[in-house]
Amino acid sequence: MSRRAIPNQVLLFSGHMIDAPDRRSPRFPADKEPIAREAIEAVLDRLAAGPSDLAICGGACGGDLLFAEAALARGVALEMYLPFDVSTFLPVSVTFAGGDWLSRFEAAKSASELHILPEERGALKEGEDPYEQNNLWMLEAASRFGAEKVQFICLWDGKGGDGPGGTQHLKDEVERQHGHSHRLDTTQLWS
Repeated sequence: MSRRAIPNQVLLFSGHMIDAPDRRSPRFPADKEPIAREAIEAVLDRLAAGPSDLAICGGACGGDLLFAEAALARGVALEMYLPFDVSTFLPVSVTFAGGDWLSRFEAAKSASELHILPEERGALKEGEDPYEQNNLWMLEAASRFGAEKVQFICLWDGKGGDGPGGTQHLKDEVERQHGHSHRLDTTQLWS
């Protein structure tokens, strides 16, 4: 898809990161990655995602990168949005999980149009949360072609997050502004 082309649909994603090794209550254990990948691929198949579409997500290990890989495999143009510069983002959202997440992040980053919040939007105002602002930025980017084109996909357990700006925040904003949501309920997927 050329930069000026209007996509058929915009696939906006948010979802859980792979659990840190010391996470007290499991949310997305590493051994559930194949199940999550299959669920994400299935919803992209149902939506007939392809080269005439646009995908938007963050770049965290787990849901974001699984979605990015699945979108890229279908020829979907990808935009990745990060709340921090890459060197700040990697330890808190990618490399803590070990494994091959860093190389997977680098591969997705090199195949996408990368957007970094402080570089493009400037410093946050006092009281603004970078994760919430990144969510709102992704939704704004997804909506630029028309709200009716946005298909929000979330890999989520339905519970509040560990802090502000998680999947629930973006889901609530999408539902307030749009109607197209596809929830991949991890409480059902993992059982």
